[in-house]
Amino acid sequence: MNFHGKDIKIFSCNSNIPVAKQMADALGLKLGNADVKHFSDGEIAVSINESVRGSDVFIVQSTCAPVNNNLMELLIMIDAMKRASAGRITAVIPYFGYARQDRKAKARDPISAKLCADILTTAGADRVLTMDLHAAQIQGFFNIPLDHLLGVPLLAPYFDKKFAHNEKDDVIVVSPDLGSVTRARNFAARIDAPLAIIDKRRQRANVCEVMNIIGDVKGKKCVLIDDMIDTAGTITLAANALKALGATDIYASCTHGVLSGPALERIESSSITKLVVTDTIELPQSIRESEKITEISISALIADAIIRIHENRPLSPLFQMRVKSEDLV
Repeated sequence: MNFHGKDIKIFSCNSNIPVAKQMADALGLKLGNADVKHFSDGEIAVSINESVRGSDVFIVQSTCAPVNNNLMELLIMIDAMKRASAGRITAVIPYFGYARQDRKAKARDPISAKLCADILTTAGADRVLTMDLHAAQIQGFFNIPLDHLLGVPLLAPYFDKKFAHNEKDDVIVVSPDLGSVTRARNFAARIDAPLAIIDKRRQRANVCEVMNIIGDVKGKKCVLIDDMIDTAGTITLAANALKALGATDIYASCTHGVLSGPALERIESSSITKLVVTDTIELPQSIRESEKITEISISALIADAIIRIHENRPLSPLFQMRVKSEDLV
């Protein structure tokens, strides 16, 4: 029995409306009627145009660029829902911004990920649903329930389908750094491939240098797997290094295609054959038109998680989810 709202209502702020609509469609619902506008001075105005009293409300918003605007939109809508007597408010944050600021890297650094967790709770969120946090320990920053979905169950079937059974012996999964080894190992297990690791040394933010590759990639089809790709410096440098060591084709995949700054130019000029991302972040049209980039939808996964949360059912089966081939678009 559900004690957290009489019905499900899906609302969206402005960061990723198409995905929110797909989630609502998957649940057989209409997207909630709300306006999120900006005054001429930049202030955000939220209007909820239907009753949410007693409802189980899910607000979809990735806190991607413009990060601070998107975060404030989410906070203000949460506050509006709380003041409108929603039964429960779940912040659905496919991409959680500030996640890379999860520790003090040097003296007097802030821990901005913890601050974001605190202000979401203070605004009135009762629960958070997100995907592939940059550091899994961020779950501990929240004093409310957090459901943490993974991108690997969505990305792995794409490559499982792409490589025929007689090609599997030529495929190797590559972790672009030591921090992604666990993710890469799980990915490799799903497509039944061996694992290689790139040891890199980062000189400064968004700039790194490949130092060593652990594993034999000569004559192999390589699949690089990471949680996010931002300026694409790390992933393209890794791809070029793999190519120099004799890899035949280099594929890259990630859950969050941040793809800021020179990312598209770097990807286009790199040794990457294909980059596969999910749509946790709505990509600009110029990036979506690139022949090197393919998107996989998260809407079915998130919609399944939403109905499970509403019905108080476990989310653990979603970690084994395998999407249908027609969903790999």
